[in-house]
Amino acid sequence: MLSIKNISRRSFLKAGGATMLLPMLDSAPAAMAAQRLTKPDKKLVIMYIPNGIVRRQFFPGEVQAEIPEFIGGFNADKTKEKRRFKNKPGIYDLEWTPTMQPLKEHAKDVTMITGLDRTFKNGQDVHAQGASCYLTSLSPAQAAEKGIRHPNGRSLDQVIGDKIGHQTVLSTLEISCNGFRAPKEPIEFDNISWYGPGKLAPSIRDPRKLYDRLFSKDSLRSHVSEVSDLVLADAKTLSRKLSSEDRATMDEYMTMVRNVEVRMVKLEKLLADADIEVPKEEILPRGEYIRLQADLMLLGFQMGITNVSTFMIGPERWDATLMYEGVFDKPVQHHNMTHNQKGNGYLELAKIDTFHMQQYAYLIQRMKEIKESDGSSMLDNSLVTYGAALGDGATHQYYDLPMILAGGGQGQINQGRFIRMKSGTLNSNLWLTLANLMGVEMDSFADSQGLLSDLWA
Repeated sequence: MLSIKNISRRSFLKAGGATMLLPMLDSAPAAMAAQRLTKPDKKLVIMYIPNGIVRRQFFPGEVQAEIPEFIGGFNADKTKEKRRFKNKPGIYDLEWTPTMQPLKEHAKDVTMITGLDRTFKNGQDVHAQGASCYLTSLSPAQAAEKGIRHPNGRSLDQVIGDKIGHQTVLSTLEISCNGFRAPKEPIEFDNISWYGPGKLAPSIRDPRKLYDRLFSKDSLRSHVSEVSDLVLADAKTLSRKLSSEDRATMDEYMTMVRNVEVRMVKLEKLLADADIEVPKEEILPRGEYIRLQADLMLLGFQMGITNVSTFMIGPERWDATLMYEGVFDKPVQHHNMTHNQKGNGYLELAKIDTFHMQQYAYLIQRMKEIKESDGSSMLDNSLVTYGAALGDGATHQYYDLPMILAGGGQGQINQGRFIRMKSGTLNSNLWLTLANLMGVEMDSFADSQGLLSDLWA
């Protein structure tokens, strides 16, 4: 049987692929409607937030907690038992802390989870085990048995991609929104995906390269033209049979396709006019840059190019400056700010947390707006996590990690809840649960001890 990976993209489009890219239309011909009865593929997005969060602005019930002092370094767990927030396990109503406010309109689509820990290998820097070990979750003992320096291995996204990636052109997609040009840190600080120990799955930080990775072997424009023209041709064929409501849906979809092209043209012009010394990824405002990367990822989902993606908001540590438009009037260093939370310092730092949450909210909103072949939303068929490798940006702790899960997983998850896990529950238990929710049946992953049954509907 011929695999899609063995078919040229134009052949695929001509054979009906372009038609399949069109949104669900109620008045489409019966034959086309029958073609769309197939259940959409599930999608997985792992969004990563660097340098931890401001706990007292993020977690319910901690607003009056002490402003922590920096501990971090090589002994992130040494104060765990003394400083750990003692959870009362159970399922509660969501509470809208300052950082959570951007998600308020998506209250029925998200769940917050607390009480999750990662294992830490003492004697190594916290950031060195941050992003690089986030999705691998090996214990130090497991790493030692395998002769691995850091608690690392094959990351969750790759494990899932191994099982379901045959359905798509790319088994996984790795994205970073790293706006820094100079390599301030080792490459593993800017990646959460690994083929295996020491085998990095490099993330893509340049929107042009991401576009080329997804859509173009030769040139950006030829591909956009090819896809757009074929989709438009199918749209014109259907237009005589579509209702006014469906024509509006079609227009919205085509606007999205064309909008990506317009934004890429804008980026090209900015790059052409820019001083050679200006970092390429910083030419677009930071929020627009992140949202463009997100839109490209979603277009890849919509076109069936991939169903599994990691999405890094930024790299670990990297003491360089970024401009957060609408937040600060000058560039700031996120990592440096995590070490200076005394006085009103934590409030300034929390503005970055809110900015990051706004980008997550944008992603959720876009996935709710995109209709799949059966009329459901992309979010209905997806699992979208938001989390960090550090539980607090000041202490650089590896316990009480922040975690939010959005999406319906095709009806497998009851959303709109706040789940307090027993303190010390391993984060790898969540990864194991996500794998099973994605249809990859596994008994264990890394140092996991079981499924998070409270997530299941």
